[in-house]
Amino acid sequence: MYNVGAVFRTCDAFLVKKLFLCGITGRPPHPEISKTALGAEESVRWDYREDALTAVREMKERGVKICVLEQTHSSLPLNQFSIKEGEEYLLVAGNEVEGVNQEIVDLSDLVLEIPQHGVKHSLNVSVSVGIALWQMLAPGL
Repeated sequence: MYNVGAVFRTCDAFLVKKLFLCGITGRPPHPEISKTALGAEESVRWDYREDALTAVREMKERGVKICVLEQTHSSLPLNQFSIKEGEEYLLVAGNEVEGVNQEIVDLSDLVLEIPQHGVKHSLNVSVSVGIALWQMLAPGL
């Protein structure tokens, strides 16, 4: 729940149009979300979808570019990515342990990876979302 709240707060900071919460992800109202969101759960538009794959398919059909935040053999280092003017993007972050569903990875237009050099090759999901949104949106702020 704390990660969800942190993602809400980060989405508020970068003026994300909408946050989709899917599957087992906690959703407001919840005291642990509120503790880290600090009110951002009220300022960020959000929607719940039971199935993330269905939500991603819907967005892709609308012409939204699907960017998955995941480590794969063909992923692009995040620092080499920049958004294109006029394009709309959906950033997909996965489950803290399982990552992003392979079917969603297969549907994606782009797989983005945060380059890392330590022993652990993963970051907390809310930290990953923050880093990715900074790279994607900060140049336009």
